[in-house]
Amino acid sequence: MARRHGNQRRVNGILLLDKPAGLTSNAALQKVKRLFRARKAGHTGSLDPLASGLLPICLGEATKVSAFLLDADKHYWVLCKLGERTTTADAEGEVIETRTLDGVTEKRLRQVMQGYLGEIEQIPPMYSAVKHQGQRLYKLARAGVEVVREPRSITIHEIRLLGFRPPLAEISVHCSKGTYVRTLVEDIGAELGCGAHVADLRRLGVGPYDDTGMVTLETLEQLAATGGEPALDKLLLPMESGLTQWPEVRLSGDAAFYLRQGQPVLIAHAPTHGWVRLYEGETQFLGMGEILDDGRVAPRRLLNR
Repeated sequence: MARRHGNQRRVNGILLLDKPAGLTSNAALQKVKRLFRARKAGHTGSLDPLASGLLPICLGEATKVSAFLLDADKHYWVLCKLGERTTTADAEGEVIETRTLDGVTEKRLRQVMQGYLGEIEQIPPMYSAVKHQGQRLYKLARAGVEVVREPRSITIHEIRLLGFRPPLAEISVHCSKGTYVRTLVEDIGAELGCGAHVADLRRLGVGPYDDTGMVTLETLEQLAATGGEPALDKLLLPMESGLTQWPEVRLSGDAAFYLRQGQPVLIAHAPTHGWVRLYEGETQFLGMGEILDDGRVAPRRLLNR
């Protein structure tokens, strides 16, 4: 449902945008926000300008659950170029080193890749949005400044070689939040002894979402021109669609009333710990709650209806 406020609307839901290469995530977000005339919008984790693919856009009240998608696992298709290192670890940077691929075979590449499975330590690249003493690393990098970065624990759930046509290698990566694919590729290239960078990158999955429901900006613009806002709104997914990994708890009308007042409530047969999806009755999604130590369900991120 959408309510108008001046030239903007209160529209709620999640759009699976197919972000084009060459556009920043924020620029893509602003285009979607303008087309929907949404009062409020946010995305769920930036994609580099070089990268394309799945960028879930949360409109309206859906921004309250966007953090759960920020923390979700991601799936990527990656085209790696072996034999070259660049300043940014991707094709947008300048080539700073070139090496031959002597000794780099498909078998050796597979062996090296498998060494990155599981929980590993990764140092964020200088060309990233990580902050150092209040400044973004990429701003320091552009000024020619390099600082020491602390390693971070990330998890590579799966990494597969899809194709190898030297100097190019296609790989599929399923990883945890906080993973820098550029750094992963650069590290693999360093271990191979030839260097490597990301030539192309496409995100195909975020949490429960995959690439099957993605919509391009061109499609959105066409729908806006021909069908208007009703046609655009049909593309929106329910706010709770990105939260399917958490158990659901259904409340009676009385329990929902007290929960909306900020009071924890006791619900029979509720989970014993963690986050839960909250519903009033069978269908009305209320938001997210958390199980307290005493077993009551506490409201955490409730939607305004």
